[in-house]
Amino acid sequence: MPNHLSILGIIHTAISIIALLVAYYALYRSGKIDPATGSGKSYIILTILTCVTGFPIMKTGHLTPGHYVAIIILILLPIGIYANRFLGKAGKYVQVVAMSTTLFLSMVPAIVETLTRLPISHPIAAGPDDLILKNSLTALFVLYLSGVIYQVVKIKKRGKKAPPQVNPSGV
Repeated sequence: MPNHLSILGIIHTAISIIALLVAYYALYRSGKIDPATGSGKSYIILTILTCVTGFPIMKTGHLTPGHYVAIIILILLPIGIYANRFLGKAGKYVQVVAMSTTLFLSMVPAIVETLTRLPISHPIAAGPDDLILKNSLTALFVLYLSGVIYQVVKIKKRGKKAPPQVNPSGV
């Protein structure tokens, strides 16, 4: 059966689904994946576990684009975690871009694997060149860009809020 998953594949898939759900919960709750919150910390841990459990999965016997995506995610996570600490005002922007990019990159294999494997008897996409897969990834990219722009604008608006006015007469 071509869609058979190994035990490690099942564990990897389960962890990755939970990580994605936690990320969407974080976005719903605070509009961003904030490493300082419980959901942000959970997302980071689950995403690291997803990346690590994905490395031994090699259908072809060598690294695949999915492995390189995992490496990029593992590079972006510490950038997102520590951006506020080391980059001053720019840190807020770097953090939302880095964390959103990890989610975007995690969604790429999620969409590809889902569309090329399900339903098991007749997958929706025949392969990587299938139009439905390309359109889905394009829609994901547009959603990612829209989300990042929204987050950046939201941060910028928060920064422009005028400080409370002090009445000079004291009345």
